[in-house]
This record gives sequence, structure tokens and C-alpha cells, in this order.
Amino acid sequence: MIAVLSRRPALAALLLGAIAATGFAPLQFWPLTLVGLAGLAALVHGAPTGRQAAWIGWCWGVGHFTINNNWFQHAFDFQDKMPPVLGYFAAVGLALYLAVFPTLASWAGWRFGRRGPVDAGFALVFAAAWIGSEYLRATLFTGYAWDPIGVIWLPVIGIARLSAWIGTYALSGVTVLFAVALLMATQRRWRLAAGMTVALGIAALSALWTREPPPRPDAPLLRVVQPNIGQDARGADDQERMLAALIRWSGKPGPRPRLVLWPEGVMRDYLESGYPRWIYDGQSPLFNRWRLAQLLGPRDVLMTGHTPLRFDAAGDVVGASNSVFAIDAKARIVGRYDKAHLVPYGEYLPMPWLLKPLGLARLVPGDIDFDDGPGPRTLSILGFGSIGLQICYEIIFSGQVVDEAHRPAVIFNPSTDAWFGRWGPPQHLAQARMRAIEEGLPVVRSTPTGISAVIAADGTLLATVPHETAGAIEMPLPAALPPTLFSRLGNWAALIVALAFLAAAIAIRRAAR
Repeated sequence: MIAVLSRRPALAALLLGAIAATGFAPLQFWPLTLVGLAGLAALVHGAPTGRQAAWIGWCWGVGHFTINNNWFQHAFDFQDKMPPVLGYFAAVGLALYLAVFPTLASWAGWRFGRRGPVDAGFALVFAAAWIGSEYLRATLFTGYAWDPIGVIWLPVIGIARLSAWIGTYALSGVTVLFAVALLMATQRRWRLAAGMTVALGIAALSALWTREPPPRPDAPLLRVVQPNIGQDARGADDQERMLAALIRWSGKPGPRPRLVLWPEGVMRDYLESGYPRWIYDGQSPLFNRWRLAQLLGPRDVLMTGHTPLRFDAAGDVVGASNSVFAIDAKARIVGRYDKAHLVPYGEYLPMPWLLKPLGLARLVPGDIDFDDGPGPRTLSILGFGSIGLQICYEIIFSGQVVDEAHRPAVIFNPSTDAWFGRWGPPQHLAQARMRAIEEGLPVVRSTPTGISAVIAADGTLLATVPHETAGAIEMPLPAALPPTLFSRLGNWAALIVALAFLAAAIAIRRAAR
């Protein structure tokens, strides 16, 4: 295998990275990700210099992230200020940057792990370096944590549930370690592969005797609405048609209290009072809230995405927020959450002094950048308890989705995945499932075009509305699990695993001497 790959290492790495990307949703060919990682390890170990190892890692990353993030192009189809064809260049450009992180892992694996043939010491160092590289990818320059390698295990959910103990980034390191162990097995060195196969097999089989916790007998109902309104049909002129679809799928009040959940980006009518009169254009915010309240029974609450505005002393608009408002049956605003982790180039334009003269603009329509909120917050909603909020992209950031001072009972994740083509929505859903497992909390997703879902606290999909389908889910609020080890440690767990790998590698090296 190594001899075949080493003839054209850059091209081989590019192809192996692309192959590894097929392990994620929607394809979920997760064994191919192991093949792609094993091939990368073989090429890195066989590189004659650290520079060559880094080059191989970068080529692998370009192939991997170009395929994995191909949905990124679709976001440019809704931007009038930039041609859609620019999206193809943007997807590749993003991959050129993200490839830096496999580059770092590959160089570190070669520099500190390569001693003689591929062995457990190299495997452990490479795995530890991968954990560090994924954490850096999730944090540098506001971070881009999309699809860490550990997400591939969701089809084998017993293994995915290891993230409740160590987190997704550390699970990625375990995956890399397993891939290198399989590479060693092709060279008739079976011990590490055999041990890991047994351990991961037990983890996989554990799913057969574990079940998600049942809801409380008195649990309120969730009503998750998906109107199937595409991004190109959500302008100001489409508000009434969109509102009619939301109302149609919101159901009717009943004897049990309902939490009615609407997606991000669907409410264009202003709900807050106190704006300058000209902004309302003849509408009344009180009437707009009253119209929503007519959908609700006396103990129901509606939570909807909204875009409130901020004004200066002269009454001019100077900011906006991507927010969720909670409206009760008396048309009162009883809770608000402002998105904190904004999307660069989507909800704000970095370095506008440089990029605007070049003709670049935000992907979200409008000229005003969004204000960022204070971070994860828990809303206390009468009759429903503590509800955590994470809007859209925020849910992908492992260890950053819960207000640590006020642990919620459920996380609501409204999103607008119509931006993301056909690959983005199932990938987004998969990452929401990983957050449910890590935190031991149910996660509820409502999106305009799908995939909306109710996810149990152990990552099980309880109900979904398929992509590009109008529909609703009504079911009792799932129960939370006790706090997981990861929910207590956060990404310190990833650091502990990485250090344990390094300590084991040092011990192996010393024993070999």
C-alpha cells in the first residue's frame, strides 16, 4: 500500500482526503474515512522530510474539505451583489485555508512520532496532534468547527456516545488512532488493531442495551414547525404567504401546554415596541404579536426566529441581531436570545475596509452587520422550565453550547438550512446529535426547509421532518440525562486524552530502548 501511494504522494493525498469526506452525511461511508486516514498516515510516515509531510497533509486537507464543504457554494445563489459562480471559488478557497490544520497534524506526527516503521508510538502522536489541530480549527479566527472526524461514528451510535465522556475532538483522535492501527495490521502487526477493535466493538454493541430516557408523564408538548419555504421565497413580499404556512402547521391548542417552535429567518414583521414610527410602515408590533398569540392556548408559548433592530439617538438603524423571541398567549415577549457566534462573511463582513472595495459583501441580505450576543444563555419559560438556545451554526461548536451556570433541560436550535444545498442539512443535523450526546440534553431543531428534528439526550433521532418537505412534529418534551463527564469538563477532556496519548507514546519509546 505504502509503495503504491508514495509514487505520487500529493495526488494520492488529495484523493485520499476526498475519499475520507464520504464518511460524513449524507453518504455516511464511514469505513472509507478510515481508509483515507490510514492512507494519510502512510504517506506522512513515509515522507523524507517534515516539509514533505506537511505538504502531504495540506493536499489531503484540500481534497477533504472541498468535498465535505461543497454545499458552501449554494449560499452564493441567494446573493445579488456577487455572482453565484463565485461560490465555487469560495468553496475551494475555504478548503485551502482549512487544509492548514491537517498540515499541522501531519507535520507534528512526522516530527515527533516517526521512529523506524509505523508503530504505536507514531499512531499515538499523530492522534494527539489531530486532536489539537481540530481544536485549533474550532477556535482560531472565531473558528470553523464543521464536521470533525468523530462525527462519522453516528451510524454506529454506540461509538459516537463515547463523546459523552471525552468529547467529539478526542473521539476524532481515537478514530485516527484506530485508522493507523488498521494500517499497522496490513503490515502484520496486529496488537493495537486487535485491542482497539475489541474496545470499539464493545462500545458499538452497548447501543443494543441502552435506551433514551422516557419523557416525564406530565411533560409539555413540543410542536416543531417546518413550512418548507425556500431562501428565495422569504423576501418582504412573501411574509404573508410564509406566515400562512407557519400558522397552518402550528396546530391547535389542547389540554397540555405546547411549546410551538418556528425556525430562524421566518418572521419579518417587527415584534418589538419602541422603534421610530417610520420603521413600522403602518404596522403595529402589538398587532403582530397578537396575531401570533391567537395560535396559542392559555399555557402555550411560541418561540420564533426574529431580527430586532438597534437605533442611535437620531433614530437611524445602526445594528441588528439574529435572535429568538418567546411570545406567550397574552402577546407578551417573555424571553429573548441573541446569537453570539456569528458567521463571518454571512452575518458580518470581516475587514470591511478591505473587502468592500473588492466588491465582496455579506451572504445574508442587508448592509448592516449583526451584533453578537453575550454567549450561551438559558431562558426560564413558565410551564416549560429551562430552555437553552443555539441559533443555526452555533450548535457545531463542541463544549460551547450550554450556559454552565444554568444548565437547561433542552436546547432549541432554530436554523435556516436552505442556504446549504443537499449536503449541508444532514451534516448540520449530525453535529446537533453530537451536541446532544456530549451534553446529555435533548436538542430540538426547526428549520424552514429541513431537516427539522427532535433528538433525544443520547443522540437518538426521535422524529424528523425530511428535507424540502412541509410538516410538523408534535411530541412530549424528551427528558434530559444527568450531566455527562464531558459536560463537566468541556474540552479539557480533549486535552486530557491528547496528553494521555503523548504519555503512552513516550512510554512505548522508552520501553523500546
